[in-house]
Amino acid sequence: MLTLLQHPTWGLVFLGLLGACIGSFLNVVILRLPVMLQNEWRRQCAELLEGPDGADDSPREVFNLSRPASRCPSCGAGLRAWHNIPIVSYLLLRGKCAACGTGIHWRYPVVELVTALATVHLGWHFGIGWPLVGALFLVWTLIALAVIDLDHQLLPDDLTLKLLWGGLIANLFGLFTTLESAVIGAIVGYLGFWLVYQVHYRLTGREGLGYGDFKLLAAFGAWLGWEMLPTVVLLSSLAGTLVAVGLMLLRGLDRRAAVSFGPFLALGGWATLLWGERITSGYLKLFAF
Repeated sequence: MLTLLQHPTWGLVFLGLLGACIGSFLNVVILRLPVMLQNEWRRQCAELLEGPDGADDSPREVFNLSRPASRCPSCGAGLRAWHNIPIVSYLLLRGKCAACGTGIHWRYPVVELVTALATVHLGWHFGIGWPLVGALFLVWTLIALAVIDLDHQLLPDDLTLKLLWGGLIANLFGLFTTLESAVIGAIVGYLGFWLVYQVHYRLTGREGLGYGDFKLLAAFGAWLGWEMLPTVVLLSSLAGTLVAVGLMLLRGLDRRAAVSFGPFLALGGWATLLWGERITSGYLKLFAF
């Protein structure tokens, strides 16, 4: 493992602060990107239904990742600069809006904390270098995808396709695997889940996976190579099964209820990124005759 800068402790502290700031930005992406997509879909549908001559050309309020400025969803009060300090501002405000006292959702500091801890751990695991840069991009994007999928059962192309191309570009320089393995991994990842989807749909008449899941597994193939895909699928399926069974036992969840698979896929991919070869060699030894 490479030394983090010349002072490992300060290097990890820096990564923790960076991760917390990125987590704050991911909260914005998680909240706003689905709304941006829905607005765009409505605009496109209106154009198709009304035609170019009947489309509504009235000005609309700009809504993107930077505008409008963040505000309290209950009272509309704008946030001051210190209100945006990751984790710390939540503690100082005691989890409430400074203007109206409405509770701030606990998920915001959790996303910031998880991102900070994941960033530190990746720095400790990879050390300073290009593999760390690639791993950070991968894991930060996975955090956003996992929470968006939990909220909306949606894995946006804006993130999954960028992740797929990012993996191919990274492995153009052999950061995690060979380019050949990455290209095959992207193909096998997408087609593998597509085939599972087709078989499940024809047998049950229900969709077991979404197209976003196909693209996310293709992205893991692009980052980690086709050899790691069985490990990703095994870990994510195991995690998903355990959680689904737990929800059925504890909350009476209908076994036919739709459960977002993206968070489990993200968890399996993250574990494979860090310990994939060790896990793979372990279960190969376990089932070796």
